[in-house]
Amino acid sequence: MNRAGRSRPGELEAAEARPVYAGGPGGVSEAGTAPELGVSGEGAAGEPGASGQPAGTRTSLPGPGPRGAGAPPGWLRGTAARPVTAHLALLVVYLAAGIALTWPRATYLSRHLLPETRDVSGYVWDLWWTAHQVAHLGNPWFTSRMAAPVGIQLGFDTTMPLAGLIMTPVTLVFGPSASFSLLTLLLPGLLCYVMYRAARLWLAAPGAVAAGALFGLSSMLAWQDWEHLNIALGTLFLPMTLEAAVRLRRRPGVRQGVILGVVLGASVLVNQESAVMAVLLAAAALLPWLARRPAAARLRVLAVGAVTAAVVASPQLVAMIQQAAAGGASVSGHVLAHTGKNYGVGLFDLFAPSQRVASYGLASIASAAAGADGRTGEGMPMYGVILTVLALCGLAAAWRRRSAWQLAALWLGCSWLALGAVPWIGGKPYVPLLGSWYGERVSLIMPYTWFMRIPWLSDLREADRFALIGLVGAVLLAGAAVDWLFRHARPAVAVVAAFALLEAGWSGSPSIRVMRTALPALDRPIAADHSDSIVVDAPFGLRGGVPLYGGQFAPQSLVLATADGHPRGVSYTSWVPAATIRGIKKHPFYMLLVSSSNYIAGTPVVLKATPAQLAAARKDARRMDVGWVLVWTSNPLIAKYLTATGFRFDYRADGAAVYRPAR
Repeated sequence: MNRAGRSRPGELEAAEARPVYAGGPGGVSEAGTAPELGVSGEGAAGEPGASGQPAGTRTSLPGPGPRGAGAPPGWLRGTAARPVTAHLALLVVYLAAGIALTWPRATYLSRHLLPETRDVSGYVWDLWWTAHQVAHLGNPWFTSRMAAPVGIQLGFDTTMPLAGLIMTPVTLVFGPSASFSLLTLLLPGLLCYVMYRAARLWLAAPGAVAAGALFGLSSMLAWQDWEHLNIALGTLFLPMTLEAAVRLRRRPGVRQGVILGVVLGASVLVNQESAVMAVLLAAAALLPWLARRPAAARLRVLAVGAVTAAVVASPQLVAMIQQAAAGGASVSGHVLAHTGKNYGVGLFDLFAPSQRVASYGLASIASAAAGADGRTGEGMPMYGVILTVLALCGLAAAWRRRSAWQLAALWLGCSWLALGAVPWIGGKPYVPLLGSWYGERVSLIMPYTWFMRIPWLSDLREADRFALIGLVGAVLLAGAAVDWLFRHARPAVAVVAAFALLEAGWSGSPSIRVMRTALPALDRPIAADHSDSIVVDAPFGLRGGVPLYGGQFAPQSLVLATADGHPRGVSYTSWVPAATIRGIKKHPFYMLLVSSSNYIAGTPVVLKATPAQLAAARKDARRMDVGWVLVWTSNPLIAKYLTATGFRFDYRADGAAVYRPAR
């Protein structure tokens, strides 16, 4: 029986112990002090490791040795023994698993397809815009190419400038759709690997490998990879932040403070919502360490990290401050309260079987999971049954360790936040300790009820995304369970892996269609027009996050904009600045186009506009230089309005009718 201050290899280590940590998948160790939260794969200092050597002894790599008849060359054996080779091999395995478990997403790249959603269209446009501005040395945080001619600020948008910068060579050579598909192809494997690196500070190799797979291949993140590229990219920084924070606790110094600052600053340049979650995770890891022994040296290291983060993130922060100062980040508290309340997840849904099991003919289980509470606002914020059981087993196996309880607190605390402002249990909302927030019924015992009242943090409208932080704690506990099984019941690991595969990955929703990355029949004449005339899509709208204006425009619109280069009247951003909405409403052409979209089949086709209003709209369209109007619906009211404002039908292709100004 283990004592409280010691552990067998692979168990969660006590904070007071001084273990070494393994440097790679092969178990090559590196001397160092232990993170106060966790464990290494070896025993405590002076305790024999798995190989029987003292834990503080570096394992030497094998030499070339004598070359036998069938032995590989010495250089080949030396290369295979290097830690970097083991890491690369593991990364390749993770990438292959990610491709397999998100199939047929990998085929979209060669087939020139994209999921037909406005989110995807927006990400493709973001990658194109960043590459365009890099090539022209322009500002990527403002554009006149959406919501034209008014333009729109992008400080609070999911522009992902760092990802766009990295992918600029691919975007310029192969196009933004190829960049988008390549990122989604690589992301699951990269998510696995960064979690493996973080888990290796706590766990032995088997548990760390399992933790990486349970994280990056989870249905929760696979769905985000399909639907929300910015969230999936931003989640990369959660394990990176945790690893950097633990290494800073282990070896406080300027270097580690700078590394943590770079990670946090870079997360701001990818996704601001994920950056807030990364900061919360870093605070959870560092504040107990600082509180137990506050010292000037520790405060200086944290100050270095904070300054570094601010410097790295400064371009994005400046753009956000400018947009906020111009009123571009203001929205009514009622809107935030209403949306924040609607994006919680039901209690049973959170721990229910992943909807992925429907892909294997178990639709009854999947539908039961989806309908357990009927509360899932978006995506699949579900840990799944296997991960939940493994995490609980990991807590039981390491219940003596303070770090295990800290990870459990992270998991369950974030799960509590993910439930939102009103808990749903068994398909019914419960509002204990009833309160009100901007007219919305909320429960005063729910932490998100208070979180949504904090300035700036109230902008995190999707409570269910806190499950992503909870996932970090859950997979680390699950890795501890796998380590225990690997030592005591090794065949059971294969059984657990087989069941975990049933809930891993995501193959897309049947309700989401695909769209082509190019529509040459429709877009060729527009691309041949080298003027800077505006292309307007009908239905017309400024969509994305909050607030909104107009209707749902066609997902193909912004993808076509990256090909023909014309400014677009529509926009899709996380925040629609109030100034942009006011500017668009000043244009009679747009105002009447929005009202003309409200056509009900079977009603008389009557324009509710006076001759003076139509004349003003005609004049406004000419002044804005609207050169093309693409009508994506069979709405006779829109056709009549365009004819009345000086446009004529030109041609039809790829499901859209094209109108040009009458000669």
